[in-house]
Amino acid sequence: MRSFRCILIAVAILSFLVVAGCSSGPAKPHTFAVGERIELGHIVYTVFETQWMTQFGSGLDARVPQNRFFLVRLSASNSGTADVLVPGMTVVDDNGDSYTELTDGDGVPQWLGALRQARPAEAAQGNVAFDVPPRHYKLRITDDSEQKAAFVDLPLTFNAGVPELSVPSPEKEPIPAGNR
Repeated sequence: MRSFRCILIAVAILSFLVVAGCSSGPAKPHTFAVGERIELGHIVYTVFETQWMTQFGSGLDARVPQNRFFLVRLSASNSGTADVLVPGMTVVDDNGDSYTELTDGDGVPQWLGALRQARPAEAAQGNVAFDVPPRHYKLRITDDSEQKAAFVDLPLTFNAGVPELSVPSPEKEPIPAGNR
């Protein structure tokens, strides 16, 4: 009877070790699409659109990037009962290279700011800016404690406007040879 109990205990321990060894570890952050509502802790994010820019401003006062300016327009709402700071963001390309957002908002239209505080039931809205090479990115966002993360897939588009087309003027009908 004693050996049966030892075998049963050994099987239970072995089963526990097998199950514990098969766990996948921490879950990978989920990837969302532009326009989706993303709840991370007390912050609710919504990314609205992206825009590529070659400079901010014009003339001698123009701010020119090392690569290209990449703007991400978003909202970060506070669903909690206390003020929260919206953490900094990064973009990650398909090679795994990451770039942090610009901390200098000089010339950035509707810049969200470097220190973003959201009061309860209020939202911080505007653009975060990056100086990055043009390619496909995912925006990495986190909760207010920076413990939970998610990605937002940012398709590579240059938001090119539709070129103006000249409308051809109506041609005159040829006059039949017999009527000339």
